[in-house]
Amino acid sequence: MGILGMMKEMKSKMAAGGHVIEFPDGHWSSAKFIDGNIMLDALVKHLLGLIHTGMTDAGEVLEGIAQLETADGEGWMKTWSAMGDRLKRRAEESEEKQKLVSASSAYLRASTYYRVSVMYTHDDTDSRMKKYMQESMDCYEKYLEYSGYPGEYVEIPYEDTYLPGHFYRSSVAEKKAPLLILTPGRDTFAEDTRWVYDEALKRGIHCLVYDGPGQGSALRIQGLKFRPDWENVLTPVIDFALTKEGIDPERIAIMGMSFGGFLSPRAVAFDKRVKLCIVDPGNLNWGGNFADIFSKVKKIPKRLRPAAVENMMQDYCWKHGTDMKNLIPELRKYDNTDIIDQVTCHMIVLDGTAEVTPGEAIKFYDALRNCEKDYILFDEETTAQSHTQMGGYAPAAEILFDRIGEYL
Repeated sequence: MGILGMMKEMKSKMAAGGHVIEFPDGHWSSAKFIDGNIMLDALVKHLLGLIHTGMTDAGEVLEGIAQLETADGEGWMKTWSAMGDRLKRRAEESEEKQKLVSASSAYLRASTYYRVSVMYTHDDTDSRMKKYMQESMDCYEKYLEYSGYPGEYVEIPYEDTYLPGHFYRSSVAEKKAPLLILTPGRDTFAEDTRWVYDEALKRGIHCLVYDGPGQGSALRIQGLKFRPDWENVLTPVIDFALTKEGIDPERIAIMGMSFGGFLSPRAVAFDKRVKLCIVDPGNLNWGGNFADIFSKVKKIPKRLRPAAVENMMQDYCWKHGTDMKNLIPELRKYDNTDIIDQVTCHMIVLDGTAEVTPGEAIKFYDALRNCEKDYILFDEETTAQSHTQMGGYAPAAEILFDRIGEYL
């Protein structure tokens, strides 16, 4: 459902001079831009949240929703790749005229729309997936070239291949400065963490962002799948980071978003070079929770299952390198219960009153017994109460970095 349909169907209440949209629970986070599909609705809120970073624009996002004909992978890909095409053409026209400020901003937004176009498809035989992934990467590098933003594309040595990422050097950092390593989630990519790394750079913190196995271009270009032993991913990332000049090895922090927030504690339980770990949100047994949900879904005849749920299960099979028969046992490997007592670095656990997994972050926080820890709850007053603060990135960054500054 597009936003116009949503607005027509929502009840309205009278206000002085007109009508005000009434949200189901009285707060913006309960709005459904795309009803019946939690993933696509979340991506819309993510896109809206990126507006203040310059990665999207309000009119473009709302126009994309208005033009969305079908709330499925095909409709989603067509809508956002078309938006990417338009912005890329505009960027190229500006580039030809040497209007490089305009070119850089258009390339940045084109990169975002190309990237988001492939977020809701798991058909890796569709040639458009790699095409739009590569378009996104190329546009982003054009943006960096023309904007002067302090980012450098890197390939982090990993087993017999590499992990793609960017190293961002803060222009206001001390000679020896802290480093923040960012791990994205299952569905967004490394560059989607801009609301964090952009704020870190302003505060003198260098940043390294990367797509690990199962994420972003590492999945779509290289075919790398998720693995539960994330310490074997993070350790080479830290090794690489320490080759960069100006990094203080005593002030390394990592932050994991969404599924990355589950993966990160496993990594710091084994790699003790990390001083501070932020999980957004916390989750002790991510795999067990989803295994239980999918076990119930699989008891329903396939023809009767909600299409969005069936699509989600197929997406999990693809990203985790398994099939429907073995999906449940594969997911049960993603359980940090047995290693949680090995986490000894300072932990900051983020949570939200509109989180999609209510109660899991505080359960994780309570399980931390051998480390110093903080708990930050984003409520409706902050407007950052949704999953990973989608739609509320500006206030979330302010609150989070005031706390990070106390430890780095």
